Amino acid sequence: MNDLDVLCIGNAIVDIIARCEENFLIDNKITKAAMNLIDAERAELLYSRMGPAIEASGGSAGNTAAGIASLGGQAAFFGKVASDQLGGIYAHDIRAQGVVFQTEPLEKHPPTARSMIFVTPDGERSMNTYLGACVELGPEDVDAAIVAASKVTYFEGYLWDPPRAKEAIRNCAAIAHEHGREVSMTLSDPFCVDRYREEFLELMRSGTVDIVFSNEHEVMSLYQTASLETAVDALEADCKLAIITLGERGSIVARKGQRVSVSAIEINELVDTTGAGDLYASGFLYGYTNGHTLESCARLGSLAAGLVIQQIGPRPNLSLKQAGIDSGLIKV
Repeated sequence: MNDLDVLCIGNAIVDIIARCEENFLIDNKITKAAMNLIDAERAELLYSRMGPAIEASGGSAGNTAAGIASLGGQAAFFGKVASDQLGGIYAHDIRAQGVVFQTEPLEKHPPTARSMIFVTPDGERSMNTYLGACVELGPEDVDAAIVAASKVTYFEGYLWDPPRAKEAIRNCAAIAHEHGREVSMTLSDPFCVDRYREEFLELMRSGTVDIVFSNEHEVMSLYQTASLETAVDALEADCKLAIITLGERGSIVARKGQRVSVSAIEINELVDTTGAGDLYASGFLYGYTNGHTLESCARLGSLAAGLVIQQIGPRPNLSLKQAGIDSGLIKV
């Protein structure tokens, strides 16, 4: 197999986005502007009550894979869907974006994961997520040839919840390192860090993970400190390469005594912050696997994140490669 830039591993979730009025949230007991985990019965109920909707493949690592492909990189994705209508939508959508996706679908229950996102007139997004088939990802879904061919294997911290996914990720890390490749993770969110603090630290300190992406809240939660500087110092000591995003204040890249700070790009209008961290990782990893300097990697990350927050949804509506060329960050 030819070299791939990045293999992304994560929850394969179909985003189902529909507009609604405030009363819909009240009538259906939906917590506004939050991410609510729901069961299969409630998922079917809410889906039946939704108005016209847009359906597209989502999930954190899937968004990152799509961003890398949009930049012109070679990306692959491991994630579990079921052999059902939404599973077909997910597979078609992510492949249409240029991502290699060969994970075998689940032939039985549970159905494909979905996140029903209700957008009220004020622009707030209320998410109701049923994890379904995506938690069934296991060691049997690891394609060793794809792992070996990928310069970086990247996984989302959210995937650390299901035990069999942990085993699959550890298998991938062993294969990657055996072939001289690197492994990266995103901490995903502070609640995820709270659940798995010691395990995440062990992954870094043991060398299982080489590159860590975090935002400022996640890294301070990881080290249980109110000082960002203290947390960044600790993360730099614990992994080979640390990237900390700071929202509108840009990002910090730290590697064994080397620090790079990059500003966020100027935007015309903040529309939707969903996927900002996922797309930052896209830009950074595309640059990293294509020989850019750390500063250039961070600038590509800021560009991708800055563009995606000016649109609805976490998948780029325009060519990130062309945006990179126009900004001078990608040479042709």
